[in-house]
Amino acid sequence: MSDNNLTSIGDILKKFNPAEDKYVSREFQTFGIYLSEKLEDTRRKALYIKMAKDLPRAVLEQALRFVVDSNARSKGALFMWKLKEMGIFEKYGFKIRGGKKKQAQKTDAES
Repeated sequence: MSDNNLTSIGDILKKFNPAEDKYVSREFQTFGIYLSEKLEDTRRKALYIKMAKDLPRAVLEQALRFVVDSNARSKGALFMWKLKEMGIFEKYGFKIRGGKKKQAQKTDAES
């Protein structure tokens, strides 16, 4: 098999560092960590790993290029905004758990 997209097992083992990569066993995990580092948002590694698993790579790379080319203070927030603007969350049914919940306003009947 002389396909340029395939990497031999020997090449992968040469790059593998057990001390650094001990919890990363899949390629999408590596890409999620790469996203968190490029966006300077390492606190949310799990979110970016989930996105790398569930969303198309091309879409994530397009949003990442947009953010890297900008001069934003909060690159993670801009990345999420760009994905939302592109309609990615709705298109692929991606839901983000957690976040701040808005308090329900009291109606006249409850007062």
